Amino acid sequence: MPKVLPVDVVADELARFRSVNPLVHLLTNEVVQEITANVLLAAGASPAMIVAEEEVASFAAISGALLVNVGTLYPARLAAMRQAVAAANRAGVPWTLDPVAVGVLDYRTQACREFLKCKPAAIRGNASEILALVGCSGAGRGVDTTAGSATAIGAAEELARVTGAVVAVTGETDFITDGATTWATPWGHPLMTRVVGTGCALSALVAAFTAQAPNRLSAVASACAVAGLCGERAVAASRGPGSFKVEFLDALYLISPEQIRERALC
Repeated sequence: MPKVLPVDVVADELARFRSVNPLVHLLTNEVVQEITANVLLAAGASPAMIVAEEEVASFAAISGALLVNVGTLYPARLAAMRQAVAAANRAGVPWTLDPVAVGVLDYRTQACREFLKCKPAAIRGNASEILALVGCSGAGRGVDTTAGSATAIGAAEELARVTGAVVAVTGETDFITDGATTWATPWGHPLMTRVVGTGCALSALVAAFTAQAPNRLSAVASACAVAGLCGERAVAASRGPGSFKVEFLDALYLISPEQIRERALC
């Protein structure tokens, strides 16, 4: 199995990310916009949701990073996504793909396979989504997966090699790979899956961490680690999904590189 990401790497990446304070262009699932924006603000980024076809290209080009999430995909949104991705690539802006429910529905599956040819910097999905992107049958149920993240490590590594993206397959343990090196981030809690939008917000955090990142593998893996560590803190302080959401935002705001390094001593 892959080795656990060193906490010193996570601490360094969190410090770098906050020093950048990236502007992140979010073309995301309409169901999760509020939690996604709040997660980025709490963590230390500046979110913006520019969706009009007349504006997306201009805004993507001046952003620090772009997220493309196909959760609520329809023709006008797909057209805007295509323009934003093209503009981001021209401007050298890293963009992240969240292939929500790919493999379950043909329309989004075809769109995501098209996007794979457009040089994403990162891809973040659950096991069934990552398996579907490489042409394997994933155990998906709508936006959920019934497959463990470890079952998709090989698919993630193959996808990374083919696309050049850093691929994160998330679940009970997250596995993040560039096709040559694979890290594990074993932090988090099942309660995180009981709050709508935590996965999509993680994809936004992944996108944010790629902004100006010298090492995208470390950046993406650290985004997953920060979310998991904050999830554990939030669960310890909450009584259920409702209070978890509040505690999670507070944990993202309060966590420091020094606290992450201290975890190595525990």
